[in-house]
Amino acid sequence: QLKLVESGGGLVQPGGSLRLSCAAVRFSLDYYAIGWFRQAPGKEREGVQCISSEGESTNYADSVKGRFTISRDNAKNTVYLQMNSLRPEDTAVYYCARYRDLECWGTPATWGQGTQVTVSS
Repeated sequence: QLKLVESGGGLVQPGGSLRLSCAAVRFSLDYYAIGWFRQAPGKEREGVQCISSEGESTNYADSVKGRFTISRDNAKNTVYLQMNSLRPEDTAVYYCARYRDLECWGTPATWGQGTQVTVSS
């Protein structure tokens, strides 16, 4: 079964940093765009950032611009989300998802199970 596995979430104080990882299982990420999404309690899921197969990133959430950075390491079959200067409003379950093509467009085809990020003092 093809799947994505997120890790790296946890509890962090405001202003702190976390790096989330999204590892592919039983398939190669090389030819797919990968996106990070998040869903806070009582809110709809929102896109955070996406990275194309060639490494071009797209930011979806203005609130994370300049604080979050998406990257990929195809040799490790993993995509990362570096999150700095975290705020309480960043608290959410974070999901990675595989798009159906090289670029960040359309509806993702495969979703991870999510990892909880909690920003609190």
